[in-house]
Amino acid sequence: MSRTLSIAIAGAGIGGLAAAAFLARQGHRVMLFDQFEAAGPVGSGLMLQETGLVILDQLGLRGPAEALGAPIERLWGISAETGRAVLDVRYAALRSGLRGIGIQRTALFSLLHDAAVSSGARVVTGTKITAANAVNGTLVFAEGGAQGPFDLVLDALGVRSPLSSAPVNKLPYGALWATLPWPEEGPFDRSALEQRYEAARKMAGVMPSGCPHEGAGQSLTYFWSIRGDAHAEFRAAPLVHWKDAARALWPETAVLVDQITDHDQLTFARYRHRTHWPAAVGRLIHVGDSWHAASPQLGQGANMALLDAFALARAVQSCSEIEDIAAMYVRQRALHVRLFQLMTWAFTPVYQSDSEILPWLRDRLAAPLSKLWPAPPLLAALVSGALGSPLARLGLQSQR
Repeated sequence: MSRTLSIAIAGAGIGGLAAAAFLARQGHRVMLFDQFEAAGPVGSGLMLQETGLVILDQLGLRGPAEALGAPIERLWGISAETGRAVLDVRYAALRSGLRGIGIQRTALFSLLHDAAVSSGARVVTGTKITAANAVNGTLVFAEGGAQGPFDLVLDALGVRSPLSSAPVNKLPYGALWATLPWPEEGPFDRSALEQRYEAARKMAGVMPSGCPHEGAGQSLTYFWSIRGDAHAEFRAAPLVHWKDAARALWPETAVLVDQITDHDQLTFARYRHRTHWPAAVGRLIHVGDSWHAASPQLGQGANMALLDAFALARAVQSCSEIEDIAAMYVRQRALHVRLFQLMTWAFTPVYQSDSEILPWLRDRLAAPLSKLWPAPPLLAALVSGALGSPLARLGLQSQR
């Protein structure tokens, strides 16, 4: 596209910031709106897969992200009831050198925020968006008034976006999260995301998550699975009740659990699942969780948002008409989105649900079968986000 577009982006999350950086570098007038007085990240640690890292490389951020993150070469989990490994995914099964990166959300946010601002995007904080006119590209604000028209409006407000009309399916389970210093004397694997399970009702996990900034100490993200309707009861009960259960499930995590002295140190995330179709209407285009939200069971959320941002920027650069931009954007991403929405929907109940049958099958049938070819490379492709070849559809390729 030769002409300069005026583009509004609602939401300064990972997808919104990445899109702002890409589009501003193309020379477009980009305004990024966020409801917080000071834009900042929401949530704990996350995993960057090769798909997301390749997109970050297009912004010159892969190296800095890898420097702040922690390399993860394996995902593995053990049933506390049987002592068997019921999850063992190794990136090397797909190809040598492939790995994930555990990173604090604050670190990734800072990298993308700086990239968006330095590229020329204007960040407007303290502005809550309540509606958008998809026909003329106008935004409506909670405090009154409107702004626009814009040539394009990007909805990056997440799963609860007021600009999305698709119903949200609250999943039964969510998780409590905390970012903690890495214990030097702890027994945890610095290159693995480890989990322990009791059926599918209880799950605890430890993920290396790097450091928030250069020179800071290494950290980890600790998470504990919990039913959404049990969160209020957790908050009302003495913290020692939860601590006893956490230590019983995974005794080695006592060194972590003992650092938590207040309920507020554990952030609750309720998982939701939905896909908004159509992904684009008129001048309004949805990216990230506002288009395709899912539980983080497969660790794809941030990577999917980054892929969306690049796909949109590529469509803007390639097409001259707004409707063609929207069509190309959806065409590049639809297959991958559908595939991972399906895979996440299928896998989540196996590890987070009240089912008795699914974890029994997982422990006694799925776990042994997962070690037989071709399961190891297929599982690695699933976890790495490579299933469906999303990079090839964007004219990119893995660097590992």
